[in-house]
Amino acid sequence: MSQITATEKLKAFSIDIQTLGGGSYRLSTRQIVSATPSQVFPFFENPSNLSGITPPWLHFKLINSAEIIRPRNGARYDYTIRWFGIRIHWQSEIVDYEPPHRFIDVQLKGPYSLWQHLHTFEEVADGTLVKDAVTYRLPFGPLGRITHILAVKKQLRDIFIYRAISIDKWINTAFLIDAPRHL
Repeated sequence: MSQITATEKLKAFSIDIQTLGGGSYRLSTRQIVSATPSQVFPFFENPSNLSGITPPWLHFKLINSAEIIRPRNGARYDYTIRWFGIRIHWQSEIVDYEPPHRFIDVQLKGPYSLWQHLHTFEEVADGTLVKDAVTYRLPFGPLGRITHILAVKKQLRDIFIYRAISIDKWINTAFLIDAPRHL
């Protein structure tokens, strides 16, 4: 089990990747943001915001942006990413939707043989505890496990650290946290 805490001035951010067995893993993040769940949830449920919190090197593009489907159980979204230099179509579906507390999206098409992403938003004294729990598995059995060790684990860590930094910047901009106040 690996534990890493980002040092990039993030408020209470941590990331952990566990091996579950059978080639499955769980990535968990925790981040406190200075806003209420009702303020934070609309940002996360809107798939158009994904490009702003995804590292540029993934070349993330929402395909069906012209007809964004309102988030709900059964809503499907199509994206493309570049994963190890290969353009990949990714389709996800919302399978559990409880605003402003949680939602789950699962990969229907993409690079993983399993990808289930639970997003939760819990009110705490300092704002909202935003948690991600991603259960995932790579295809190709032993080759997938080797790929995870050699590259995917670090890549996912980098993606979610980038995401946390971007979320922190968004919160500070959207809610003017730490902004100079003029009289």
